[in-house]
Amino acid sequence: MSTPSSTRRLNVKIAAGAVVCDESILKGDITIGPRTIVHPRASILAEDGPIIIGEGNIIEEMATIMNRSPPDSETESPVQMIGSFNVFETDSMCEALKVGDNNVFESKAKVSRDVEITSGCVVGTSCSLIEPEIVPENTIIYGTECHRREMNDKPYPQVGQLEFLVRILPNYHHLRKPNMKIVKADPQN
Repeated sequence: MSTPSSTRRLNVKIAAGAVVCDESILKGDITIGPRTIVHPRASILAEDGPIIIGEGNIIEEMATIMNRSPPDSETESPVQMIGSFNVFETDSMCEALKVGDNNVFESKAKVSRDVEITSGCVVGTSCSLIEPEIVPENTIIYGTECHRREMNDKPYPQVGQLEFLVRILPNYHHLRKPNMKIVKADPQN
């Protein structure tokens, strides 16, 4: 059996400033943006198509982000786009092909590939979204029956937690080295 950091590693692009623990499971064509935190035992599995993860995301232990085609499909899956400043809590599962910014996937939340998460949403603990839909901005999904309501205020990015994890995780875990530089757009063009 291969180690998590071995096979297909050349397809994993890690931006400078990202903190990706060596014990995480990364498979396939994955791009991880700056200041994104990938905890040990988190899984990012680009089985049938690439995954692009933006800036400042937190992917906790045992959380899974997966891009895979439905069992009856013979075509490659489109790119899975994860925005910025999202939090994927412990044991959450996200297969949504489009995830906006500032979302929280609480523990044991599950989101299927036919769901689009816009921005500022919270998918509550143990909530499952499996029917095709576009979740409107600032929606909270909660409870055993996945009730919904709109938030009055937009959620704040987890900047404090990001800064803490950037300082602490390197003290206790081996990290994968960044292998991609961020190219800033020329403002004069």
